[in-house]
Amino acid sequence: MSLQCGIVGLPNVGKSTLFNCLSNAKAQAANFPFCTIEPNVGVITVPDERLNRLAEIVHPQRIVPTTVEIVDIAGLVKGASKGEGLGNKFLANIRETDAILHVLRCFDDDNITHVDGSIDPVRDKEIIDYELQIRDLETVESRLAKVQKQAQTGGDKAAKLACDVLLRFKEALEQGRAARTVVFDTKDEQRIAHDLFLLTSKPVLYVCNVDEASAATGNAYVERVREAVKAENAGILVVSAKIESEIAEFESYEERQMFLEELGLKESGVSRLIKEAYKLLNLETYITAGEPEVRAWTYLKGSKAPQCAGIIHSDFEKGFIRAEVIKYDDYIKYGSEAACREAGKINIEGKDYVVQDGDIMHFRFNV
Repeated sequence: MSLQCGIVGLPNVGKSTLFNCLSNAKAQAANFPFCTIEPNVGVITVPDERLNRLAEIVHPQRIVPTTVEIVDIAGLVKGASKGEGLGNKFLANIRETDAILHVLRCFDDDNITHVDGSIDPVRDKEIIDYELQIRDLETVESRLAKVQKQAQTGGDKAAKLACDVLLRFKEALEQGRAARTVVFDTKDEQRIAHDLFLLTSKPVLYVCNVDEASAATGNAYVERVREAVKAENAGILVVSAKIESEIAEFESYEERQMFLEELGLKESGVSRLIKEAYKLLNLETYITAGEPEVRAWTYLKGSKAPQCAGIIHSDFEKGFIRAEVIKYDDYIKYGSEAACREAGKINIEGKDYVVQDGDIMHFRFNV
């Protein structure tokens, strides 16, 4: 399932440093591989402690975690919507991604020049917002020109509905609001809105890059960002790229953990960032557990059992009969599949079962 998060930000906010930390994640923990598809795309393992817990019980030959793709998108400057700098490439790359990790500089450092001469993460956010909104407004107005006449003179109900959706987006964008702030109630409206592929409709996580002292608690810059995005339906993650760079230098897991504990952190920012990127893409994980392997499988949240079976092999979906499901907590509690079966903790589910994150699945099929 090839879904991508794009890392964006102004120059010198720590965007590339964070991407490089992600690329070095393999040095931070076992089962943290990284490979390059092309110079700016990384396939990164999603940390999942559940796999290790299950492996302690099952003793598989291997553990296979799931992955997420992260794209390091070229830095943006003012005027990108008009083609300034690498503007056209920047906007095209964002359009190809499924979600956005927007890095904001929330630290002071006289040795690192800011492109606008001062530290203001809300202003930085608004610069990128403006460029994306301008491009989206151009898209909306272009579509409106095509469907508005049909809606007014042709009695075309589909054109009328599309026109209504476009007008709501136009109003929001002209007010300086992202397309993701517009909520549609009906499935038809949601389908039309989705098919526009607007840049500001993509889910976004604001990554506040802070100084070392603020890694555990955040700072005044972070609070300003929280206030600025509270109406956006967006997430916020506090990370110190400097700390992440230092963590990558430690050889052993124990050294890394001691370093994190000294800073009041339970896990690295890279680990939290990867997990949040996975959630941002609306992805969840089900697990298969046996002696050959304990494996995580990625599926879109809300998928039903046959579709999830098809992720393993298309024949599993075509010939789906039923799914045997053990909840993760039950598997850990009873200590084996056999014990779960004896305790009545294996549920038999049919085609309408909506798979839940962490379900341990076994599919029955016949082709």
